[in-house]
Amino acid sequence: MARDYYEVLGIEKNASADEIKRAFRKKARELHPDVNKAQDAEEKFKELGQAYEVLSDTEKRSMYDRYGEDGLKNAGFDTSGPFDFGFGDLNDIFASFFGGGFTSSQRKRDPNAPQRGSDLRLDLDITFEEAVFGTEKDVEIEHLENCDACSGSGIEKGHHPETCSTCRGAGRVQTSTQTILGSFTQVSTCPTCGGSGKVIKNPCKKCAGKGRVSSSKTINIKIPKGIDNHNKLRMSGEGDAGKNGGPAGDLYVIIYVKEHEKFQRDGTNIYTEEDITFSQAALGDEIEVETVDGLKILKIPNGIQSGTILSIKGVGIPFLSSTSRRGDQFIKINVETPTALNEEEKKLYIRLMEIQKNKPNKKGIINKVKDAFSGVSL
Repeated sequence: MARDYYEVLGIEKNASADEIKRAFRKKARELHPDVNKAQDAEEKFKELGQAYEVLSDTEKRSMYDRYGEDGLKNAGFDTSGPFDFGFGDLNDIFASFFGGGFTSSQRKRDPNAPQRGSDLRLDLDITFEEAVFGTEKDVEIEHLENCDACSGSGIEKGHHPETCSTCRGAGRVQTSTQTILGSFTQVSTCPTCGGSGKVIKNPCKKCAGKGRVSSSKTINIKIPKGIDNHNKLRMSGEGDAGKNGGPAGDLYVIIYVKEHEKFQRDGTNIYTEEDITFSQAALGDEIEVETVDGLKILKIPNGIQSGTILSIKGVGIPFLSSTSRRGDQFIKINVETPTALNEEEKKLYIRLMEIQKNKPNKKGIINKVKDAFSGVSL
């Protein structure tokens, strides 16, 4: 439940506009983090701003006095902030109190310190077989490298950087703002030198003062056995050159494996399908099966049913962690039904059907039940 705004400011309900302003200023100074270390100081400051915004506005104060905070909301007034009192957004002052503003004590990165170069990404397509057995690729990439004309300094040879006249070498500038709470000093990065404290009046013509230039280079990428789709390779130091003598970034190679028309991969195993005839299924046979290692002999047992899965050990994908180990290849057997018989085949199938008709029928479970109850009167 929200506290009474008059209570928040510590004033009477008949307080004048000047009394409200003085009370707000006093409370705000009490909540400054240099004075108030309480954990709830931030919330109290927001509550103080909300109370002051309402009571310092004649229309809002009148509405609040009659209907309370709910009346303000129903009338369309937003009391959640940001708070604007004509002297600037209170949230800006609040930020300077609680860590969001620019103060002289803030730590800032030294623009002259060595900075690591950016990482780069390269998408690389390889075949299914290259993913299985590994390969090497020579690839050309674009990257930033140190300018050889100025050795990465960005300054034309024979010249030197000069002290920035705006910040006098400090890299930061101060601006003072007069608010209801007093004078606030903000410290920000110098807009002239970008915080370095130096300006380059004679930039290198080749790199335009940036110290780095775009260039292409060819790199050799070693792709290990067993790599999979979307795997990532990291090539240390092959990214953009660093600034101010900083190290180069890295190159990340994202692998995309092209689909194979026959082989399907699941982890370190390969899956395929093979079609056989009725006679092969009934009598058994040996067939040649395509693997990534070439043709292999697969034994088909007699009486095999369509959909049965057989396997060949050790012709799958190498394990990345131990390339001497490999997965297996699993082959789904499909028994084909002939659709176009010649006369000789037709005669043979007719003869086979006649032979099978003369075989004693195997009784089903229903017939067996009938036989069990035959002769039994109910």
